Formats: sequence, C-alpha cells, structure tokens
Amino acid sequence: MNSDIKIAVIGLGYVGLPLARLFSTKYRTVGFDMNPERVKALMQGHDATLEVSDELLQEAIDKYGFVCSSDIEDIRNCNFYVVAVPTPVDENNNPDLTPLYKASETVGKVIGRGDIVVYESTVYPGVTEDECLPVVERVSGLKFNEDFYAGYSPERINPGDKEHTVEKIKKVTSGSTPEIGRKVNEVYSSVIVAGTHLAPSIKVAEAAKVIENSQRDINIAFVNELSKIFTRMGIDTQDVLAAASTKWNFLKFQPGLVGGHCIGVDPYYLAQCAQRHGYNPEIILAGRRTNDSMGEYVANQTIKLMLKKGIQVLGSDIIILGFTFKENCPDVRNTKVVDIIKALKEYNLNISVYDPWANPATAMHEYGVEVLNSLPERKFDTAILAVAHKQFTDLDVSSLLKDKHVVYDVKSFLPRQTVDGRL
Repeated sequence: MNSDIKIAVIGLGYVGLPLARLFSTKYRTVGFDMNPERVKALMQGHDATLEVSDELLQEAIDKYGFVCSSDIEDIRNCNFYVVAVPTPVDENNNPDLTPLYKASETVGKVIGRGDIVVYESTVYPGVTEDECLPVVERVSGLKFNEDFYAGYSPERINPGDKEHTVEKIKKVTSGSTPEIGRKVNEVYSSVIVAGTHLAPSIKVAEAAKVIENSQRDINIAFVNELSKIFTRMGIDTQDVLAAASTKWNFLKFQPGLVGGHCIGVDPYYLAQCAQRHGYNPEIILAGRRTNDSMGEYVANQTIKLMLKKGIQVLGSDIIILGFTFKENCPDVRNTKVVDIIKALKEYNLNISVYDPWANPATAMHEYGVEVLNSLPERKFDTAILAVAHKQFTDLDVSSLLKDKHVVYDVKSFLPRQTVDGRL
C-alpha cells in the first residue's frame, strides 16, 4: 500500500466502481456515491451492474480494506479525487453537465491544499478547466494550480466485456501542470497493466476521448446507410461485409442500433463544442441522424414483411427479444430498442419485451416499458431479435411463433434460414 496517497472515487457506476476496486489493490481507496442503497449493496459484496464480480468485490473489501460510503466525511481526508459520474444529453441532445457540477461541488467541500482531482467523465475539450474547476474553486475557496491541482483521464470501460477490463485497456492521462501530469500518470500506470499515454494537456486528453466514440459512431452510421441501400437492392449486407473484409485494411463495422452512454452521446458533445467555435460539424451530425433513425427503420421493415406475408398488423402480437443497449449486460441507458417500440406502437400492436438481463423496475421507471425476465407462454405473429444476449444462442425462436410469422434479426445473430429480414 502506498501510504502517501489516499484515493476517493466519486460515482460508483459502470466506470467508477471497477476503477475504485482496482485502485484499492495498491492504495487506500474510498468509493463515494450519493445513493445509499447502492453503497449498502456494494458493502454487502454485490454489484448490480455486474461489472465487478462478487468475488473481486469481496476481496477488495476483506483483503484491501476497500470502503464505499455516501457520507462525505468519509472522503474528507483523501488527497487524490477521481470523478466518474455520467455525462448525458437532454431531450434536445444538448450536453447535460449537471452531474459534473454536483460532483465538483462535492469535491470542493473536501479538497485540501496540495490535493489533486482527476475527471474521468466524457466531455468536450475545455469542460474540466472552464466548467468544473471553477466550481471546485468557488466551493473550496482554494485557487486552482496554486492550492490544488487537476488532471483528466478519460474512462475506457466497455460494459459487459469481461476480457477488456479496466486494467487491460491502455489509459490516457493528463495533468494541469507537467509535474502533476507525471504524478497522475504514475498513479494510473501503477494499476493499469496495459500501460498509459501521458497527453500534453487536459484539453488534448478530453478531445482524444470524445473523438474515439465519434469515430466509431460515424463508421457504424456508414454501414447502417449501406444496409438500407442494399436492402432496397435485394442484397444481403452481411454477405457484402464478409466479401469486403477479405481486404487487409477493411474495417468490418456492423450495422445496428447505437445506444448506451458513450457512442450514442459523445458525438453531441463534440458537435456542440464545434458549434461554439463557429464550425458546423456536418459529418458528425449526419452520422448521428442516421444512427438515431435505425429503431424506426427496423420497425417499418418489420411491418412491411408482415404485410408481404399477409399477416394482419392491427392487433397482432409481437415479441421483442432484448432491451438493454448491448448484449450480456444489464445496462439500459440510452437503449435504442425503445425507438423500435415507439414506432411499432403507432400501428396498434400488442408488444411484449423479453430480456433476461434487464431490470424490469429500471425499465419501467426510465422508459415506461414493461420488460419480462421470463418468456411468455403464448404464441406471437412476429419476433424481433434486438440484442444478441448469450441466452438467445440456443433459443428456438420458431417455438414462440404462430405458423405464419415474421422474424427480423437486428444483430444478424440467428441462423439466416430462420429469419425474414436483417440489417
């Protein structure tokens, strides 16, 4: 244990908890979250997000003395603060920095002279120094880069991925001065086995993060548009991608729904930043429009297939398989399956949603959608496979359906001969 550094990780979600658990193996670490129920569950050894296994969490508590708390006094004697709170967009797709402001206020109440605060939340360049640190200054009464210091190290968590865990993904680091940058990098490199990259400034690190997911968003938008084109031409998109990927430098992105807390959100942060500097980012926003249209597109394609087969649309029964934003994780943040449901409701259908991973109470609270954790016993006219959960691998979808039916496969997951349409 490094006796000089005591770390507080503020925000114990998909990003904060795995990082706090990792830090606890080398440093005295306290995880802070405003939700006392979340803290209670963690201290009992269970992470509802399933990002940290019960075994690893219990080991951190028992062996390394890892503590979670919702009491701000428990982080007052820390000297290295890490902010890992969500950075969502509002209903108009404008960045919502409210969680960051509140977390910065929390830091301001406890930060002391010589302490460092590092932000991990995804933002556009300038947010850390222009938006967050003035809040810390105001609340603490301390002067930035004189009394306390800062860094930025963008999160690189992939929810549900048990192979590319936090310590196995190379980490970008930065600091508000060259010396602080080296110190922040030293702390992270001591636990990140994949290594670190020390960026020359906080703004560079912020920009690097926001373009990572924007680049992926644009690439997915491209293949989504190709899927629409090839469907009109009667060509299977997966066949085209298989052929094209035989070239060594072809990037085999897959068409699909783009949700979650990163890829579906980060481009809006970059776009707003660009607009503030007088530039209209045409490619970034065009990609967002394409990807945001895919839920409605899937619904409309499904209805067309039903009509072609002579299935009565009005009052028909449809089952949607999967509700989370990606496979094999319970995360429903910014799930685009909701867009399929909204579009289908316009046709007055009876919609059932089955997802063995999603929390029904969360789905109802966040979206007003009833999600079932077990399969209904009745038969359906149509099935839409929206998320490729491992539980669906051995599922005989035809057993859920009437004799005359439609199967639409968003993920190209099911055997081709069993589906009527796919992206």
